Amino acid sequence: MAALPVCACIPGGGERPAPPTTPPSDLALRYDPPRDATLPRRAAPNAAPEAAVVSLPSTPPAWQARPVVANARAVAASSYTVRPGDTLRAVAERSGAGSEAIARANALPPPYTIRAGQRLEIPAGRYHLVRVGETGIAIARAYGIDWSRIVSANDLREPYVLRVGMRVLIPGSTPGRTSMEERASAFRLDVGDLVTGSSPAIAVTQRPAKAIASARRVLPATMPVAEPARLSGAFVWPVRGKLVGRFGPGASGQKNNGIKIAVPLDTPIKAAADGIVAYAGEEIAALGGLVILKHGDGWATVYGHASKLLVRRGQAVKRGQTIAQSGETGFAEHPEVHFEMRKGRNPVNPLLQLPGV
Repeated sequence: MAALPVCACIPGGGERPAPPTTPPSDLALRYDPPRDATLPRRAAPNAAPEAAVVSLPSTPPAWQARPVVANARAVAASSYTVRPGDTLRAVAERSGAGSEAIARANALPPPYTIRAGQRLEIPAGRYHLVRVGETGIAIARAYGIDWSRIVSANDLREPYVLRVGMRVLIPGSTPGRTSMEERASAFRLDVGDLVTGSSPAIAVTQRPAKAIASARRVLPATMPVAEPARLSGAFVWPVRGKLVGRFGPGASGQKNNGIKIAVPLDTPIKAAADGIVAYAGEEIAALGGLVILKHGDGWATVYGHASKLLVRRGQAVKRGQTIAQSGETGFAEHPEVHFEMRKGRNPVNPLLQLPGV
């Protein structure tokens, strides 16, 4: 199908884009659209405007629940000769560097076995000791740098869960950026931060909490939650409506990490697959009411512009279960659902994963 004009695009920065002048094409992709409207209805003329997202009472987000003190230790580059009985973790404790960083510097493969007499290079850097309940987002904010830079510096992989006692390498300032610009970036949340940096650190002897069955129970914000290991079944559409925003660069050059589907107000938003609620809130201004689910095998789905959030963090949901109601919160120009799919940190075009229309 040829590329078609759309009427909405999620902005990549802090400013709200001007609405496009070209109306959506009647040939735009449809997924069981309403019979009586090209675009969904708004609220009745006499109805009060939608003021805010309505969500279930909950604990604060994990990155607000456990403040982080920036006490990273500076370690100079050196070498170390392994003693009898040493483990990589013991070497890390002795040197102050992260065991993962030492393994990378010396090309040690898992399970990171070392032998007496072996000479190890200790990489220089600032290393933060992770404590109970700390999250990647909170650590990044404590040092005024973007969480994605910490992910890259430490070569963190799915499921991006930090361990209590882990020493995280804190990268230096970005060339060409002022400290104020760097700090502003650290405090500007995006979907990638929530997907990869919102889980509390887990102790070696701790087991993550089992998913809760319903929204009636509230898990502590600092409690790690067990996530699905494997994706169960195929993905389905979260709503029925008209596609008005496509994946990829928009007309203004801004990248859209998902799709936008126009629907009537208060349309039930359904889980695209079985999963666990990783986030339910409204901390990303552009997306308004937001739910993020994790499904296993590195997959996550994102549902934005909701007017009501009907699930909590840590709740298990089934494919097709209602998790929110649609709205026009955030930067939405009309009632719609912003829907993303991610594999690890990378956005994936939902139209390549959802069933045909």
